[in-house]
Amino acid sequence: MIRSIRTKKKVLESVKPFQLVKYLALSSLMVILVCTIVLSGFISQKAKAILLTKSEQYALLVAENLNHQVFFQFTVPTLIADGEIRLSRESQYERLDKVVRNTIHGLAVARVNIYDQQGILTYSTNKETIGSKGDLGDPFTRALNEESVSVLSADENDFFGFALKGGSRRLTTYLPMWEERPLSWRKGKVLGVFEITQDISHDYEIIHRFQWIVALSFLLFVGILFVTILFIARRAERIIAARAKERYKLEEQLYQSERLAALGEMIAGVSHEIRNPLGIIRSTAEFLSCRTKEEKLKKFSSIIVEESTRLNDILTEFLDFARPKTLRPARCRIEDILDRNLFIMEAECQRLGIMVQKCYQTGDCTLEADQDMLYRAFVNILANSVQAMPEGGTLTIQTAITNGRDGTSLMEIQVQDTGTGIPKEAMKKIFNPFFTTREKGTGLGLAIVQTIIDNHGGDIEVASTEGKGATFIIKLPLTQPETETEEEPVE
Repeated sequence: MIRSIRTKKKVLESVKPFQLVKYLALSSLMVILVCTIVLSGFISQKAKAILLTKSEQYALLVAENLNHQVFFQFTVPTLIADGEIRLSRESQYERLDKVVRNTIHGLAVARVNIYDQQGILTYSTNKETIGSKGDLGDPFTRALNEESVSVLSADENDFFGFALKGGSRRLTTYLPMWEERPLSWRKGKVLGVFEITQDISHDYEIIHRFQWIVALSFLLFVGILFVTILFIARRAERIIAARAKERYKLEEQLYQSERLAALGEMIAGVSHEIRNPLGIIRSTAEFLSCRTKEEKLKKFSSIIVEESTRLNDILTEFLDFARPKTLRPARCRIEDILDRNLFIMEAECQRLGIMVQKCYQTGDCTLEADQDMLYRAFVNILANSVQAMPEGGTLTIQTAITNGRDGTSLMEIQVQDTGTGIPKEAMKKIFNPFFTTREKGTGLGLAIVQTIIDNHGGDIEVASTEGKGATFIIKLPLTQPETETEEEPVE
């Protein structure tokens, strides 16, 4: 139990570095995403500043052209024709309006207002507001002092340069309206103020769209990258965990093998020491039985012989478990070995009312194996199955060719009974030496089976439901390694 807990702990520790990789990857990608958003916001603000500068320069060019056209196409002709300028006259307003609209036609100008030096609106492309006096404040005053001033008004809010809701943006530029001097580059006195309004919503929309494209593209890129890293990390975790479990399983098997080897040496030594005096006891009892004529003494002698024989069988089983197994592989059919086992078990099956079903599916396929060892292994398995059905039942034996994890072909044998099944708490112990659920028996039968199957490079599993029977599943390779190390048997 303690070793199992340690094994799980080691497996988890082997996976921890990949969990750290996931956390670092997520943190790094989040930092990259935040930096991308901040950078896109910074670029957006710079782009907007450049847009404002270009719009102001554009408004200045429009104002210069408008000032020139108004002065020479409206102011001068009107003064010559009418002697004075009164925009309240419909003819003069229409003439000025025509000049202004022809000048700004095709330009990105939403509205033009002209104020006199007192701040009274003398002209507007929106005729309804003419004659009103606006509180223009500092921009108007600075424009009278021959400065250009721009004011940005917006119906939307920004967060890190991202528009939170739709709206319009207008840039209003105040520029001086001056008196033109023919044949001179110098400007005359300031006559009023131009208020030129540009709708730059479309330009801002393009910038915002570009900003969202950049942010969402990076978000998509970061998401794909994180999912990829997460997939790779999880796959690596599964591979490392599987390898760690396999390694610790091999360590457990090595520990079990070392323990069994030590136990086998002890058993072999003890069995050898017991067997010699046991043989003397048995032969002496047989000799006394032959010499005496008293029935009572013959009865006691037969009991000694019977129990000595039983004890000798137990010692033989101990020695079979303790003695190293040397494989002598040869080509054979697994069905022939099974039929040989079933022939030996036939009388017992008939006595208990057990029906045997065979389902052989390997055809003429053969495998390299030690026939005698496999025979001994299946004797123990079939004996267990028969003993599990004292009231009768069905014994089913199936064979088939399957593929292993590495793609190699395996011989699979299933021995299924309809007996009492194996208790859940005993499932993990059934292959342990000396573990048995029966009153009689050494508990070495399945331990010997597992040793034989392991020596063949195979695998054995048990599936059972208590009260519904058990199934032993044995998988054996079709070929054995070319080199086999033979070990001397223990005397």
